[in-house]
Amino acid sequence: MNFDENKPIYLQIAENICERILSGELNQGNRIPSVREWAATIGVNPNTVARSYETLTERQVIYNQRGIGFFVSPDAKNTIMQDERKRFMEEELPAFLKKAELLGINIKNII
Repeated sequence: MNFDENKPIYLQIAENICERILSGELNQGNRIPSVREWAATIGVNPNTVARSYETLTERQVIYNQRGIGFFVSPDAKNTIMQDERKRFMEEELPAFLKKAELLGINIKNII
């Protein structure tokens, strides 16, 4: 993974897992790499990956089966899509539209 220095690494790891779920690379019920496996693979501290997994568990994107590992939750894809749509509509779209307006680009030009 290539990390953006302007964003916490644990969030970037969580986003990467969400992207893999949305793309179909990871499906409901799939086991994801353990904290140590993933940390070694991407070259970060296991505590950073653990924080990512904690964030995803809180969002109900993944769940932990004690002694077995972490798995993609049954409704993970829908949860991620709802969260991302909300974030897009509240954060990215208004910024995009403001920039378009400042540049004199109207909706018809965009379409």
